Amino acid sequence: MTLFGDPTIWLPLAFAALMGLSILIYVVLDGYDLGVGLLFPFATPKERDRMIASIGPFWDANETWLVLAVGLLLVAFPLAHGVILTALYLPVAIMLIGLILRGVSFEFRVKAPAPHKWAWNTAFFVGSVMTAAAQGWMLGLYVMGLDYTAINVAFAAASAVFLSLGYALIGAAWLILKTDGDLQRKAVGWARHSLWGVGLGIAAISAATPLMSPRIWDKWFTVPEFFLLAPLPILSVVLLAVLWISLRRLPTEDDHFAWLPFTATIGLMVLAFVGLAYSFYPYVVPERMTIYEAAAAPGSLFIMLIGVLFVVPVIIGYSALAYWVFRGKATDLRYD
Repeated sequence: MTLFGDPTIWLPLAFAALMGLSILIYVVLDGYDLGVGLLFPFATPKERDRMIASIGPFWDANETWLVLAVGLLLVAFPLAHGVILTALYLPVAIMLIGLILRGVSFEFRVKAPAPHKWAWNTAFFVGSVMTAAAQGWMLGLYVMGLDYTAINVAFAAASAVFLSLGYALIGAAWLILKTDGDLQRKAVGWARHSLWGVGLGIAAISAATPLMSPRIWDKWFTVPEFFLLAPLPILSVVLLAVLWISLRRLPTEDDHFAWLPFTATIGLMVLAFVGLAYSFYPYVVPERMTIYEAAAAPGSLFIMLIGVLFVVPVIIGYSALAYWVFRGKATDLRYD
């Protein structure tokens, strides 16, 4: 026993919380810039430049959270890392190729001669599709227990579509917040068309999660848990309604409430993540391995925790500074 209690209990729990927080922040932050990439084909060349300008100061730092989450999984839960990455090897590889395509095309599209710019714009869109779809596939397969059966593969494919639409929604909401004029009006339309997919995706994941495990069913549908957890689906429905109503009324002449779709979409993602985290706890590999069984030795975890407590505030600090410095509407993209 230590001052903080049993380290075999609180250390794995602390690292699971840090890993979960990293994944959530990544999904929100990199989600909107992936969404901007998914919307590229529907914009004019000038609008694409402004879309890139809206994410330019942030997109690289946003991906830091993915690196942190995977790093925490590797060092804190090495047994789970091996099982999860083995089951998801192909979609992880596709995601990495997509991220590489996005990074390269982001830099090269501004340097390419005009006749070749379309190729880098296409690469940026394709990389965004690959990344978003791969992440959706991984989410769906994880929810279904990481087993490759016909029904699980079908659900993973549907999840890939739904998460891509979710990213398109938050990307459009970001553009509503960061742009004005014709592009903002187009973004409102894109958000309206994406909203249905988000609702369907949340409903599908919410239904599949308890059905795949009697343990999860009992966590949600026994008393008093059923009543204690009721605010999660109720708030989700409320936020979907807020999104629908706000998107029907935007844009406004004074640009009031341009922040509302982005904020409401973040709220939806947070609620969905909290529901998933509650459902699967204490398992890190669904129904196979708990965070306590997969955790590294307490001594190793404690040393790594000291490092994490320095690194995470630095990441938060420079990210917050970037968002503060580049607050307000995105301006036209210039390199002169």
